[in-house]
Amino acid sequence: MGLISNQDNNISMFYKKYEPKTKNRFVFLLDSVPAYLVKKADRPKPQFDEVVIDHINMKRKYKGKINWQDITCELYDPINPSGAQAVMNWFRLHHETLTGRDGYADFYKKNIKFQSLGPVGDVVEEWELFGTFIKDINFQDADWSNTNTAQQITLTLAMDYCLLRY
Repeated sequence: MGLISNQDNNISMFYKKYEPKTKNRFVFLLDSVPAYLVKKADRPKPQFDEVVIDHINMKRKYKGKINWQDITCELYDPINPSGAQAVMNWFRLHHETLTGRDGYADFYKKNIKFQSLGPVGDVVEEWELFGTFIKDINFQDADWSNTNTAQQITLTLAMDYCLLRY
């Protein structure tokens, strides 16, 4: 009887109905950049610092402060609306090239959202990234021999912290 019970548990463990999240169903909501321009985006990546305490002949390790790693997102850069112009509008809140003035963090830091979608377009997971700002912009190269690739922009974004809403 115990054997049958274990077999039932094993069978139920291997067959469960579920709908997987797929990588292509997402929306990345940047403040001034239209969502349909976002081709690819990282999900948040937390990492803990390590605290090492020496104790006689050994070391003990503890979790330190959390650090939310930078994320990368790739954007299409169409002619109209211009992806480059949308990115530069946000960039100008960080730094105005013509005057050399930097902006206040209250203006250039944005709260943005990463949403995973279900098969019918429903939001099944939502991350909110707080205090997000542009760390690096790569407008990428131009190439006369490459006629089959759309222009793209790569952004590296830093943030203060993230929250998984659901």
